[in-house]
Amino acid sequence: LIISSINNRSLLIILTIIATLQAKHLHKEKYYQKIFCQKFDGVLEYVLDDKTRVDCLTSNYAVEVDFAEKWGESVGQSLYYAIKTNKKAGVLLIMEDKRKSIKYLKRLKTVAKKHAIAIWTIDKDNTIAQIIF
Repeated sequence: LIISSINNRSLLIILTIIATLQAKHLHKEKYYQKIFCQKFDGVLEYVLDDKTRVDCLTSNYAVEVDFAEKWGESVGQSLYYAIKTNKKAGVLLIMEDKRKSIKYLKRLKTVAKKHAIAIWTIDKDNTIAQIIF
């Protein structure tokens, strides 16, 4: 009986962890990337000479698409892609949960102002907004 109880408890914990990991995001990054790139007539997954990929290359911007908590990574990638493509740097920040994501947007805005990075956001309803500062 004790062994059975421990196994059931362990199973419940494992299932809870799996459910939490799966529920982390409503959609994959690629889902939002496609929506943005279609809206702005961009090239999806534009391959650079070093085999890195710009998430969306538009006529004016090299755009990195990332979930809000990865805002820091998006800065470096967008700047690198901008240099490699001779375009302006841009970030599409995925904000599925605006309440939790706003702190990351604030951080991104601080850096973006300093380094001339354009910012767009997309929410769980696929509403895209450009952040003006």
